[in-house]
Amino acid sequence: MKKFIVMSFICSSLLFAQVNKTIGHKEIESKIRLVDLWVNELRDYYKIPGLALGIIYDQELVYSSGYGNADIKNNIPVTDQTLFRIASITKLFTGTAIMKLRDEGKIQLDDPVKKYIPWIKFKNPFKNSEDITIRQLMTHTSGIPKEAAFPYWTDRNFPTMEQIKETVENQEMFWEPGTKFNYSNLGISLLGEIITVVSGIKYDDYISQNILTPLGMNSTLVQIKEDNTDLAVGYLHPVDKGQRVIAKFTDSKGITSAANISTNIKDLAKFVSMQLSSKDNSVLKLSTIREMHRPNWMQPGWKNGWGLTFSTFYNDNQLYVGHGGWISGYRSQILFNTDDKVGVIVLMNAEDFSPSIITDRVYKMVANPLIKAFAEKEQEYKFEEKWYDYTGKYVDSTYWYTDVIVLNDKLYTYDYSYPPNQNPESNLTLLYYESENTFRMRDGNGNKVVFEIGDNGKVKRIKIGENYIYAVNRD
Repeated sequence: MKKFIVMSFICSSLLFAQVNKTIGHKEIESKIRLVDLWVNELRDYYKIPGLALGIIYDQELVYSSGYGNADIKNNIPVTDQTLFRIASITKLFTGTAIMKLRDEGKIQLDDPVKKYIPWIKFKNPFKNSEDITIRQLMTHTSGIPKEAAFPYWTDRNFPTMEQIKETVENQEMFWEPGTKFNYSNLGISLLGEIITVVSGIKYDDYISQNILTPLGMNSTLVQIKEDNTDLAVGYLHPVDKGQRVIAKFTDSKGITSAANISTNIKDLAKFVSMQLSSKDNSVLKLSTIREMHRPNWMQPGWKNGWGLTFSTFYNDNQLYVGHGGWISGYRSQILFNTDDKVGVIVLMNAEDFSPSIITDRVYKMVANPLIKAFAEKEQEYKFEEKWYDYTGKYVDSTYWYTDVIVLNDKLYTYDYSYPPNQNPESNLTLLYYESENTFRMRDGNGNKVVFEIGDNGKVKRIKIGENYIYAVNRD
């Protein structure tokens, strides 16, 4: 199943017949047509059960497509609402939570880990070495082992956090803190415990309340049950006659903050959109988001590195950011560039093909046409005098105010912030006309904005996405 949200392509078999005139860009149409043929070819050749693809430009999921089956036996197709286990992409949500606590003044990145979880007492052969810090856990430079002291990637039986606590004193550090890179699921799991200790609520609840809900990621689950009918069935690599065995369902337990989130293309696109935004949002400040993307650790050669839980690499002097994920039966990948404002997501219910092959190639194919198309769209913005009727002050049920204003013959919302931002332009969101009384936000995850008119002919309220703000003094 294929679905175009902004571009609204019309699907015909495996090809796309035309592109909506909202974008009306032939090069995008041809690139997407080619992407679609190629991904179907890959899926057929490598016998990939199911795959979901999403392409984001700035705050909009401009293309989403499902290929193959979420469930082979029952012939259930993949859609943009099919849930997949995203495994290590979970680490980005953990990193986001840590940065939110940092911005609130509750922790500092260079605080020693033992300040919050004093039971961390690894065997340390490096005399006079400094304490492990939160930053080092986020950049995988703490020197601790990759995994907790259990064979969970062999038997799929993950330890609880209590079991991890009981065994860390028997584990030995590999390197002196801050000297070498060593990817560590255990390290990110410790960050999850810090989040619990500092916030006073369970990791699962903190992520849901402070990241998923504000971003509108309503289908995303930190914990998921095996019988969830929206979850794609995970498959191991092909065995006899190309048949696939269903992977054993896993609960990451104490490793949850490193590997347990499940989501779909529509929801994960909102998280990627947050990375591409050019202003503060309800989760993190723009400066904090960019801080997470900046390389904190570089490998020899200065091409590949690590930000604050994000992986990074340079190509043609451009910084690309993302992360991959693997857990039994599933693989996933996100890739984006904040200068281009383009992101690509691939989710799979198989573990024997690298989704980065798709994200890398799709990015190269669609980025420039998308940038060109949206630049042309902005140039075609046509203001109408009657839009002045929409201007004025609005308020929601919690007394947060928004103004609708006209600047330079363009319609914007101006969202008040407390305390006020030092740059008022960061509070602006451009509105694009779609139809009578209906617009689309340029930022804010592409929400639809509908001005609802009262009996007196004036705007009584605005529906933004699924919520409302009400006109002030419009009697």
